[in-house]
Amino acid sequence: MLTPTLRALLARLGPVRGRMILAIDGIDGAGKTRFADAVALEAERSGIAVFRASIDGFHRPRVKRYARGRESGEGFYRDSYDYSAFKRSLIEPFRMGGSTAFVPAVFDVTRDSWVEPTWLSGPEDALLVVDGIFLHRPELRALWNYSVWLEVDSAIAAERMRERDGESEAGERYATGQAIYIAEARPADVSSVIVDNNDFESPFIV
Repeated sequence: MLTPTLRALLARLGPVRGRMILAIDGIDGAGKTRFADAVALEAERSGIAVFRASIDGFHRPRVKRYARGRESGEGFYRDSYDYSAFKRSLIEPFRMGGSTAFVPAVFDVTRDSWVEPTWLSGPEDALLVVDGIFLHRPELRALWNYSVWLEVDSAIAAERMRERDGESEAGERYATGQAIYIAEARPADVSSVIVDNNDFESPFIV
């Protein structure tokens, strides 16, 4: 069931001409990385040159992420990512094409340190698949040729988070930040398509 949905999604994206960017968004536990990896693999199988990146490679340093307090949902939404570096290092040079190199990540959030950049380049026709939370913020929407909002029940998302990370005291911070995001940015309304991802093996376009 997974492959037909991926093929339908790529058909909606249309032919990859020039440099194109597909965004995969959803709450924590929606399955963004897994879904984005599957989309990228399916695109490669169809002969498309594909690159992968995550907004998680563009975190801000811990001191800035927690400037409003470690429990602040407001801080989680507004202070987690360095969108200037994201655009400058990845999006803008990728769009330029040609021999211009781009960087898929600049920061290691686990080590809380900048990383040695990995410079990539590719053909004129190429697809960049980006996953992460908050990708339908107003200041990011125009970056995408096509965007996906992964719909998932909150209970299922929470269970996936527990399986991945164990019990975490940050749950309230994440939930509050994502509630602010959904209220302000309305990602389900502004995305190109909504995909129900409650079942990893059988997602479907809503």
